Amino acid sequence: MEIEVSRGKYKVYHILGKKIGCTKDIKKRVEEEQGYKPGEYEILYETDDIKKASKAERALQKDLGYRVDTKPYHKLFEKNMRKDLNVTDQTTTFPIAAHDINGEFLADMQWQSPYGHVVLDSLDKIEWVLDNIKKSMYNSSRCYIYNKALNEAAPFEKFKQKTTETSSLNFDKIREWAKAKGIYKSGDSKTQYVKLMEEAGELAQAILKNDEPEVIDAIGDMVVVLTNLAKLRGHKIEDCIDSAYDVIAKRTGKMVSGTFVKDIEVNNAETLSAYPDPGPPPMFTSNRT
Repeated sequence: MEIEVSRGKYKVYHILGKKIGCTKDIKKRVEEEQGYKPGEYEILYETDDIKKASKAERALQKDLGYRVDTKPYHKLFEKNMRKDLNVTDQTTTFPIAAHDINGEFLADMQWQSPYGHVVLDSLDKIEWVLDNIKKSMYNSSRCYIYNKALNEAAPFEKFKQKTTETSSLNFDKIREWAKAKGIYKSGDSKTQYVKLMEEAGELAQAILKNDEPEVIDAIGDMVVVLTNLAKLRGHKIEDCIDSAYDVIAKRTGKMVSGTFVKDIEVNNAETLSAYPDPGPPPMFTSNRT
């Protein structure tokens, strides 16, 4: 199979003599989780399309003589599969092989265990699961963790602390990247606005297709564009967020047909006079006898 050379967020990697896999985070998946150093693996294919990456991964696995994954990479993120957990008194079993499971698959997954409601909503909790995952002895396409061990490993607080400490740093990284790419030197806010509309269109498509990985990517891309747009207008995105929150924090209203509608307080007499009380509805008299 011929695969065109491209660049993108989904990367098909090759660990010589071991495996071919797919991930969005090479450093996390290959270096940190599997212990391989740069030079001990290679990137065979990159794309922004998760289905193309998934197809390329399986084709390369077959062509180069490796085990072909039972489930394509893009199907690892389908909701019905993520919910297909088997929870017993002792263990929680995931419907995925131990060598395929990663943080993207686990993010925000939740279930009810004998020790209470479990939500994988923090980085250190997800890392604990990845560090303590066990291969199933009965089914190679499944893996599990011990419920008691997870419960005793709590509380998990690193994620919240890290988020507070590094949220501004993340925006700084975006600005550093944009500066290096020449966006601030050669770009302008109008082109960034057009880019924002393009990303909004991709988000709309992802929502309509119920493609959760693409929803996440589109939202992230929009945050990047908004960060750069703010910078080009002489502002920091953090200040824009703070300004917006100061307004909405004091806002009152109610949900109407799935949308929050803010209350409007009209105290101006001229405005009130423009909308007089219409009074009771007119009487209707039927001509029928």
